[in-house]
Amino acid sequence: MLADKRKITIHRRGQANVDGQTIQLSELKGKYTLIEFWASWCGPCRAFNPELVELYNDQGFEILGVSLDSNKEKWEKAIEKDGLTWPNVSDLKGDNNEAAMIYGVRDIPDNFLIDENGIIIDRFIRGEKLQMRLKQLFNEKDGL
Repeated sequence: MLADKRKITIHRRGQANVDGQTIQLSELKGKYTLIEFWASWCGPCRAFNPELVELYNDQGFEILGVSLDSNKEKWEKAIEKDGLTWPNVSDLKGDNNEAAMIYGVRDIPDNFLIDENGIIIDRFIRGEKLQMRLKQLFNEKDGL
């Protein structure tokens, strides 16, 4: 868990999904959300995608993919090939992606787990640690 829990800055302008529709993080407020920074050309990012697909289908939390791609066609193909059914956005500025710069992302893959109130509660959380954290959060939410 992050020692310094802090409210995230909502990126008000948002970024476009593959259909050109702008999605803002604020649209996901009220849900546990994993902001996943990735790119089609990033081998480690793509290697993590199958576990995220499984968790997304099993856990009932939201994922917002933020791609650091600059090539829309490669980005779209990666989404399709990896079966990413959650919202994915990009400004197609590559390493200069505005959201990545706002959140201080220097390397990918990277992610932030955000609670229902917009508080960052974990960063770069993967695998079993992410599974256990989600179970804990949903048990607390259900009063178990």
